[in-house]
Amino acid sequence: MHTPHTGTSRRTLLTLIGASLVAAPLLTGQSATAAAAGLDDPAKKEIAMKLVSSAENSSLDWKAQYKYIEDIGDGRGYTAGIIGFCSGTHDMLDLVELYTRRKPGNVLAKYLPALREVDGSDSHEGLDPGFPADWRRAAQDSAFQQAQNDERDRVYFNPAVGQGKTDGIGVLGQFTYYDAIVMHGDGDDSTSFGSIRRRALARAKPPAQGGDEVTYLNAFLDARVWAMKQEEAHSDTSRVDTAQRVFLRNRNLNLNTPLDWKVYGDSYHLG
Repeated sequence: MHTPHTGTSRRTLLTLIGASLVAAPLLTGQSATAAAAGLDDPAKKEIAMKLVSSAENSSLDWKAQYKYIEDIGDGRGYTAGIIGFCSGTHDMLDLVELYTRRKPGNVLAKYLPALREVDGSDSHEGLDPGFPADWRRAAQDSAFQQAQNDERDRVYFNPAVGQGKTDGIGVLGQFTYYDAIVMHGDGDDSTSFGSIRRRALARAKPPAQGGDEVTYLNAFLDARVWAMKQEEAHSDTSRVDTAQRVFLRNRNLNLNTPLDWKVYGDSYHLG
């Protein structure tokens, strides 16, 4: 997560929900378009990456973010890469371990002992001064880019899409899940993705339980805004208010282009 925020709730630990998810079977008789509707459709996934990048990096060029790294002062150490892997929240350690299994002796491998030591803290001990420059160097390697893609999918994207399909929500709904798990993680605290979803379920039923999709998604976004406001640096809720709510008000449940939205006052367009 690239926007500065405080506390340690995000990814407190990445309790993966993916393993227990079973995607809802597609109903026979659906149109071909509806049957294909999933955020994991390559074209829809590309839209999702651009939407998140607009909020996280003020840019639609999400592939330019492999090399991104800084300490944003949020208590999570270094934040880096396409989804904001953090040295203090275990997902950066998992990423560098995966990269090193695939490519032993890479430029980041020597930092593994330090990454294990600082996991759970905001410390840079053993990482400074060389780690940021070496991260940017590694980001030029297609193997490291692929590792970032794979960890993004394993930890965030696939669990969000799987849960969305289980709940019977379409592309937009699956995106609201993905954006929430990117920012809040799926730990066991009150602002985690799972807690946001439970808060929504207490107010409305998802389509898989016979509920109305728009009503349920409004309840989910209400719960998401509540969670964001628990952290001072998340108090700007425009990524919901002037983006996801706009798509929902337009009943664009399949995230069809063209899309127009704003985040933090900046306007974006996808044709």
